[in-house]
Amino acid sequence: MKESKSFGYLGHTFQVKLINQIITDKKFANNIIEVIDPKYFDNQYFKLISQMSKEYFEKYNTPPTFDVLDQMTRLEVSSEMARTNIFDMLVEIRECEVEDHLWIQEKALKFCKQQELKKAIVKVNKIIEKGDFESYDKCEEYIRVATQIGEVTDGAMDVFQDLDEALIDDFRDPIPLGINGIDNILDGGLAKGEIGVFLAPTGVGKTTVLTKVANTAYNMGFSVLQIFFEDNPKVIQRKHITCWSGIPAQEQSSRREEVLEKITPYKQGRGKLIIEKLPSDRITIASIKNRIRKLIAEGNKFDMIVLDYIDCVLPDKHFNEVWQGEGLVMRQFESMCNELDVAGWTAAQGNRTSISSEVVTTDMMGGSIKKAQVGHVIITLAKTLQQKEMGLATIAITKSRVGQDGIVFENCKFDNATLQIDTEQSQTLLGLEQERERRTADRVRAALDRRNQQINQQ
Repeated sequence: MKESKSFGYLGHTFQVKLINQIITDKKFANNIIEVIDPKYFDNQYFKLISQMSKEYFEKYNTPPTFDVLDQMTRLEVSSEMARTNIFDMLVEIRECEVEDHLWIQEKALKFCKQQELKKAIVKVNKIIEKGDFESYDKCEEYIRVATQIGEVTDGAMDVFQDLDEALIDDFRDPIPLGINGIDNILDGGLAKGEIGVFLAPTGVGKTTVLTKVANTAYNMGFSVLQIFFEDNPKVIQRKHITCWSGIPAQEQSSRREEVLEKITPYKQGRGKLIIEKLPSDRITIASIKNRIRKLIAEGNKFDMIVLDYIDCVLPDKHFNEVWQGEGLVMRQFESMCNELDVAGWTAAQGNRTSISSEVVTTDMMGGSIKKAQVGHVIITLAKTLQQKEMGLATIAITKSRVGQDGIVFENCKFDNATLQIDTEQSQTLLGLEQERERRTADRVRAALDRRNQQINQQ
């Protein structure tokens, strides 16, 4: 087949070999699968084969075999002509000789950048042709994203490089959450470039804890942007007022003078606390980042972004499966926080199982588990009906790249009305397990005693 001039030496033959490597080399597929877009291929049937391979890998964490691709084609492709062409392409891909596989794998990233840059140039040209001044700031972003496809921004370094800097106590410079007990376990809190996720079923207190975190950061001199989608801005304002005054939201109107007096000292903080409601019906990470850039251009510099919450954000491209888009959104959020050099906190909805659970675990995250794979820290919240009545909650650190995880705090103080959250009176997992073992032992001993009494009576 004649080489495609539009792709230079990365034309048809290269693409055949590239797809062959994705299918036959799991290690290579693992490195390239998130970078490569099926639309990069010039042949429509290559696109379909690549799409099927990508979806299969994302679901099963391994590339499909050629036999599996045959079966997927028979089941998923309705057109007889398309099926025939795909089968022909699969034969060509299967039978091609890839002696130069190292060269193919080396050039794969260049191929992705090349195709992404072409897409970016098309987008930029459309903006220029329309004279869309509002979108001019997107041009730079399109080109930057295209040229950085697959790159690690921190770069490679010798393990012995800058040891003095690596060994200082505050090399992460974390921002505390303001929750006694948890900050210590997380080695001080969350650092810039890291993202944390609060996982909880509906109605447990995701907005409460995110507001608490934002408020704490502001009080310590950091600048915070709190973005939300569902609440009235006045509700968020009152939650912050509660943090400063200790006066519940429903009492603030009747105690107006007292409120104003108590919050006055906090008005002149060293940082900024900006809250903004955005529409949830069409918001993407790209549009959020665009909004943040405008705020930065106006003179704001943020240390923390609080996003309430990630499940309200849409992927910026269509996926056949919802879970595919959810994983992408979380990765984009992490990338945004890295790029802007901010700590990022968000929340995720728990699934149905989480509603009745005494302890929420990571596998109870609604939607794609890929959301959990991205976060540096995952903290879960759970409340039984009794705990809700008593203003308590069970808080668990189920994942932490920066400190200890697998820690459960039972019966923490968690007051939605006053935004007071504290683990001091709670039990850790070890204490909880010991208590459960003691209770079990007591029940066993009591049962044995009753049995012995019955025997003696006989």
